[in-house]
Formats: sequence, C-alpha cells, structure tokens
Amino acid sequence: MVSVYKSLSKPQSAPNGVSREANGDPKSGKKQTAGTRNKQRVLILSSRGVTYRHRHLLNDIHALIPHSRKDAKLDTKSKLYELNELAELYNCNNVFFFEARKGKDLYLWMSKAPNGPTVKLHMQNLHTMEELHFTGNCLKGSRPILSFDKAFDGQPHLRVIKELLLHIFGVPKGARKTKPFVDHVMGFTLADGKIWIRCYQVNETEASRQKAEGNDPADHMPRASSTTAGGKDTEIQLVEIGPRFVLTPIVILEGSFGGPAIYENKEFVSPNQVRSELRRKKAGTYASRNEGDVERDVKRGELGLKTQGGRRKERGELDNAALFG
Repeated sequence: MVSVYKSLSKPQSAPNGVSREANGDPKSGKKQTAGTRNKQRVLILSSRGVTYRHRHLLNDIHALIPHSRKDAKLDTKSKLYELNELAELYNCNNVFFFEARKGKDLYLWMSKAPNGPTVKLHMQNLHTMEELHFTGNCLKGSRPILSFDKAFDGQPHLRVIKELLLHIFGVPKGARKTKPFVDHVMGFTLADGKIWIRCYQVNETEASRQKAEGNDPADHMPRASSTTAGGKDTEIQLVEIGPRFVLTPIVILEGSFGGPAIYENKEFVSPNQVRSELRRKKAGTYASRNEGDVERDVKRGELGLKTQGGRRKERGELDNAALFG
C-alpha cells in the first residue's frame, strides 16, 4: 500500500520527458519546486521528578507524533536554554518539554528552536490511554486532522499558540515513520481561558450494519453520513481514543527558552498559591477554635466554676462548710 502511494505521489513528467518541477535555470542546474516541503521534527523530553502518570502521558503523546524524537530526562530546571543545543544536536526545530515541580505540578514548554517563540502552559486534568479504557484506536504513524476552535483566531497570543500546536502535532506529509493514512482527529477547544485537547478515531461503518446492531455504545458520538464509490451509504462517527488534558497559558517568551515576555496571563493562579491559601484557611480554623477555648476557660474562672485557678467563689451562709463545719 505504501509503495502504491509513493508511486502515485511522484511528480508526473511532461510529454517531452522533462519533469514538470524541473523548470529552473538550465545554467545553474537548480530545480524550482511547486511548494516548499514542510520539515518539522519534535524533540520530546521531561525533567527529573515526573511521576508515572506524567511518564505514561509523555509516551502516549510520543506515539501520536511519529515525527518526534524522545530523549532522556533533563537534569536541570534552571538552564532551559540547553534544550536549544539538544534540539540542534538531534536536528529538531520544535521542543516539547515536561517540567515537573514538587511531584504534583506539571508544566509544559513548547518552543520553536532556535529563535522562538516559547509558550509555557500549566497542564491539568491529565488522563492517559490506560486510565480511560476507550474503545477507539488508530494506526500508529498515521497523520491526524487538527481541529481548532474559532476563538483561536480572535487574539494574537492565541494565534501564536495555535501556530506552535500546528507545528508540533501536525504530522508533515512524507515524514519519517509516517503512514499515508488519516484516521484520527485531534480537537483543540478553548473554554474558560483553557485549552482542552481530545483525540478521536474516525470510525466509518455501513448504515445497514449500524441499524442491525441497534444498541451501539457510541450512539452519543457525533456522526455524519457519506456515500462510497460503490454507492453504499456509510456513517462516520468519532470515537475517543485518548489521552486528554487541559492546558492553561501562563507566559509567552519572544526567544527560545529566553528573551522578553510578550504575553503574560494575569488571571493565572499558581498551584503553590492555591495550596498556601488552603493551608492558611485550615490554620485560621484551628486558631479560632483555640481562641474560643481560652475565652471559655476565662469565663469559667470569673464565675468561680474552676477548681484550680480563677476567682474563688464566696462562701455563703447556706454553704455546707458553714452549716456542718
């Protein structure tokens, strides 16, 4: 199948035996191509301190991007500019870096090496393929259809993020380890200031078979009808594959892992600050409870209800000690 596809994709020759693309200057011997070739290669790696869920998510993304190169963990978290040298060493022009902090938080760096720009995002609600147990599946090495929300074209920083996602997740035609098939869709939706990423399989079934089954577990999936070359009606539906995760933009740098910040999300709240507020709230509850206990002891002492400490209760005429003493 691949050999047939390659033979059909070769440039056709003109009647005189000269290729249509070989219309350049005969003196220089250069050929003018119809369009520039999209050469994209992604370097995928993580920092020290990632958990097993982060590692499994990294493996799932590496399986979905056939034009990627996976490398070992990076030892440093402060000298991220060293990633430019690694990208140059492995002949990559895109960097997809996972930065783990405190074994809980996961940050994603997407950069266009070596000149930038760079986007830092906070990754939340991540679920790997093993956790989801979805029925969808796709061919390893196939090319995806990238579906972006219309809101990505509304603001400049979202257009920058969209372009980076296109270069990283968009598999070039004829890239190494790719297969000439398109059988899955990656959706990028913008909601609540976050980017929601999902991956679906394009499942095509015959309409008669679909009606015969009746109880399909994927009835809630979006469908579309089409007609094949043989005249048979088919139904196309999307079945989720996984993984799924949510990205929150934090900052966009002009250079590759450096340079001035051209965008900063003022509404982003750090997870450290959220945990600090929760601890402070618990500490305030404990302090108010202790203050109540102290006030209660003082009041009991003033009323003379404590056996030790506080003001002693005055002895009256009807006291036991006065009557029977």
